[in-house]
Amino acid sequence: MIEVIIAGAAGRMGKRLVRAAAGSDEVVVRAAFERQGHPMVGEDAGVAAGIGALGVPISASLRDTDFHGEVLIDFTIPEATMKNLNAAAGKGLAAVVGTTGFSSEMIEEIRDLSQRIRCVMSPNMSVGMNIMFKAAGELAATLGRGYDLEIVETHHRLKKDAPSGTAVRLGEVLAEATGRHFEDAAVYARQGIVGARSDNEIGVQSLRGGDVTGEHTVLFLGSGERLELTHRAHNRDNFAHGALRAAVWVVGRPPGLYDMQDVLGLRDR
Repeated sequence: MIEVIIAGAAGRMGKRLVRAAAGSDEVVVRAAFERQGHPMVGEDAGVAAGIGALGVPISASLRDTDFHGEVLIDFTIPEATMKNLNAAAGKGLAAVVGTTGFSSEMIEEIRDLSQRIRCVMSPNMSVGMNIMFKAAGELAATLGRGYDLEIVETHHRLKKDAPSGTAVRLGEVLAEATGRHFEDAAVYARQGIVGARSDNEIGVQSLRGGDVTGEHTVLFLGSGERLELTHRAHNRDNFAHGALRAAVWVVGRPPGLYDMQDVLGLRDR
């Protein structure tokens, strides 16, 4: 059994992770923590997740857990994740990171940390979504530059970052497959007299409302036809199960920065 430590254990994803791990025959929750001052600190992680006591109290920080475990799983916020990764690197823990919204400077720091930590980082841990990344790249490469590319993503009204990390990753995949640089090609909003669409741009539109877990569509818009590729997440369980799969996979790897394409063996297919 792989021993995992859950960050943000009383949050939406933290609770899902605790429940998924409790039903797994490959991982066990060894420790859990929340931010300092959180009302659930001291409560049993299983009770907080609604599945009954697991004998794992929620600590006030990663350091307070005494680092019992092998893999840190973190779906919190960028600033907290950075602190947790630095602490994990100092103790030789592996890490699975589903946090999004990192700055470019944070990404570079994570790359540096990955020289001494085994880390799987992905904006979306869903198996289905990662197959969509693969399929989107292959479709874009096959269709070529004659098709306009647009990404539309929809999330719940409480999501703080836009566009989603998943939409950005889709944009990067499409850009790489068609010989573009996403930073130069991305167009995030259109308003007023914007002129005709350029041949280089990749449109990214963000919708927010209700309780939508996550929906991403890539539109390949050609002359006389349109192809749409869509992934819909009905709940967060698929993210949790993907993260646990990554935790099991990463334990035996050398230090490095990996993503779910590596975990699922899609990198060279």
